[in-house]
Amino acid sequence: MADDPGGPVPRTPREEVRRRLLSAAVRAFAEHGYADSRLEDIAHAAGFTKGAVYSNFGGKRDLFGAVLRERSDAEIDTLLARIGESADPADAVADTVRGVARRITEDPERGRLGLEFAARATRDAQTRDVVGRMRRAQREAVAEAVSRFAARGVPLGADPGLTALILHCLTNGLSMEHLADPGSVDTETIERALGAVIAALASVPPPDREEPQ
Repeated sequence: MADDPGGPVPRTPREEVRRRLLSAAVRAFAEHGYADSRLEDIAHAAGFTKGAVYSNFGGKRDLFGAVLRERSDAEIDTLLARIGESADPADAVADTVRGVARRITEDPERGRLGLEFAARATRDAQTRDVVGRMRRAQREAVAEAVSRFAARGVPLGADPGLTALILHCLTNGLSMEHLADPGSVDTETIERALGAVIAALASVPPPDREEPQ
């Protein structure tokens, strides 16, 4: 017996709705920026109504924050996995430094979006709340990674929370400097800067690099 074409349409799982909305939002924000991106267009591109955005993210600010947070979460998950898999913490540090430097230089759109959102936060309390929550979560995740290094016998010059704050601010600053002057603040320079600061914060030698001829 054939299926009844008039039967109920299966409900899209919530995680799938969120995934599709985030994917559409990434494209919209990258193409138009925060201010000129419309929730109606994002929802339509994902195959839903604007109500789906509000029910899953609360609004445009939270959706934008979720876009930035999702990428950060993926990076932290990769870092924690590297810490657990690497026999030598220094190898995990070097691998992480290279990954962060490449992300900054190969994905400048993320830096532009983050800078735009942070600038809006200085003028709007609700945006500031979203940015504040997002950045606190990022710092806490980095602090967790730092704590795992410390648990493996890497001595720290500051507690994990303060170390995470320093690294978080340095990474954001390097991202902005690359956007402003990509020719001078390139991947190699970013690696060297991160490696030097990490070496100063912990007894981990900076990543080996061949000196330019």
